[in-house]
Amino acid sequence: MARKPKSSKRKKAEKEPYDKVLIVCEGEKTEPHYFQEIQSHYQISSLNIVIDGDSGSNPSSVVSHAKALAKREEKRDSPFDKVYCVIDRDNHPCYDSALAQIKAQKGDVFQSAQSVPSFEFWLLLHFEYTTRGYVSQQGNSVGAQVLSDLKKQDGMSQYDKGEKGSFKRLFDRLETAKTNATRGLVAAERNDTDNPSTHVHLLVEYLQRIKGSNE
Repeated sequence: MARKPKSSKRKKAEKEPYDKVLIVCEGEKTEPHYFQEIQSHYQISSLNIVIDGDSGSNPSSVVSHAKALAKREEKRDSPFDKVYCVIDRDNHPCYDSALAQIKAQKGDVFQSAQSVPSFEFWLLLHFEYTTRGYVSQQGNSVGAQVLSDLKKQDGMSQYDKGEKGSFKRLFDRLETAKTNATRGLVAAERNDTDNPSTHVHLLVEYLQRIKGSNE
């Protein structure tokens, strides 16, 4: 009996039974690399998470790009369950308006994962707890100051924005960073200032939870 020819059709990939997430980052490399490493570490399906760093270099462009991508998926009848905008205050004049735009979205789909002054403050919290505010100085921006503090930490002297491997390198300190970030938000509210602070740990915890992992 002749064998039936094998079907040339491949089984269509399907997303896993957990949230579909969009993460739009202000940075083209640093933040996307970090979250891509989290995706790989926790084995989150690429059909469930989209990490985008093509939004431009300011908070407002991040929000606009996120809204456009979310609308596109809605039209495809495949909406995101969560949309995270990863932004920095740094010296951006549109930072507050970007946060306001996120809060103005209906429901709880859109979320912000902001850092003040910059994403590197989240990395710094892997090493120490601090509430020292950052203020721009002539020839020394707030972002540069955070970067300088980070490079003083053990094993971070060669850190460069945009490099890969930060999540893996700092993984053993992740729980310390989450604790420090949580503690920092409490202090920020008490002191009526967000300088310094970060919400990145809330996104990290969310990504851990969607697959029921905290390892």
